[in-house]
Amino acid sequence: MTRSLKKGPYVDERLLKKIAGKKPIETAMIKTWSRPCVISPEMVGFMFGVHNGKTHVEVLVSEDMVGHRLGEFSPTKKFVRHGGKMQKELEQKKKEAEITAAKSAKATTTDTKKK
Repeated sequence: MTRSLKKGPYVDERLLKKIAGKKPIETAMIKTWSRPCVISPEMVGFMFGVHNGKTHVEVLVSEDMVGHRLGEFSPTKKFVRHGGKMQKELEQKKKEAEITAAKSAKATTTDTKKK
């Protein structure tokens, strides 16, 4: 649900104070717990450490992110692959195929160098 136009976007005042008068490139990561804070144009170029509940995830703000919230770029849940035993077997076969392809390519390059 969007915020009322009368109220305007929610931008954390403490974050604006931290970036006021600083250059984006020279500033270290700014840690924040304010996930619902809307990214404003003044924040472009700064590195924020957005808390995801466990750690601070580094988010480098670009122009495309303006209008979005900081929490959108700091996922709170870790994705564990789909599959299981069958998926592991498929990945193992894929790795073995890559290894044999690399060995065969290496063998052909050494054969051409001998001639």
